[in-house]
Amino acid sequence: MTTSIKRVRRVRRMPGWAKAVTAVVLVLAVLFAGIRWSLLPGLKDLFGTESHDRSGPALLKSIQDMSRYDAASGNFQVVVDLEKDAKYLPDAIRGTRTLYVGAGTVDAYVDLGRVGGDDVTVDEDRTSATLRLPHAALGRPALDPDRSYAVSKQRGLLDRLGDLFSDNPNSEQAVQKLAVRHIGDAAEDSGLTARAESNTTEMLQGLLRSLGFKEVRVSYGD
Repeated sequence: MTTSIKRVRRVRRMPGWAKAVTAVVLVLAVLFAGIRWSLLPGLKDLFGTESHDRSGPALLKSIQDMSRYDAASGNFQVVVDLEKDAKYLPDAIRGTRTLYVGAGTVDAYVDLGRVGGDDVTVDEDRTSATLRLPHAALGRPALDPDRSYAVSKQRGLLDRLGDLFSDNPNSEQAVQKLAVRHIGDAAEDSGLTARAESNTTEMLQGLLRSLGFKEVRVSYGD
């Protein structure tokens, strides 16, 4: 009787470090169990999840009249390699590295709304026209979610444990912002604005010539 009481007391007086080790073992056991369950055939469909879209209707916030002519569009793709390290800790413990493929488009346009009366000259016979337009500009890069994806994600032990107890919907926001920035930089060096001005010139010349003008000159400047 006395021996059983001593054993119960010893179990209740488990050291703090032993409790920590037990907790880590339980977490690892759950992780490995989840991996094994996902590898077994048929169980994924049996315990799978279903998605239900319960979003409300989209609300119209504002309407803006557009006066620009989208004259060219470029398709770009960039591979983003983003690594975040923690001071004084190895990558296996704390740190992330994400390899992300970002695909998107950039439009080049000419703002025809900035053309004033002094920028258009027509002769008396209405056979010759001269137009002065503002230089073409680049729109904001638009990332295509259907063609953008994460190739690999490497996370340290602490980052993996943190993901178990938190839901971070913006986990790829950093690499997406980098992809948009790199796509915008590539668009500036691609000659897209020159292509837009050339296409705008051809469009206006074809339009005015169909209205009876024989000579159409188009120039660009600030």
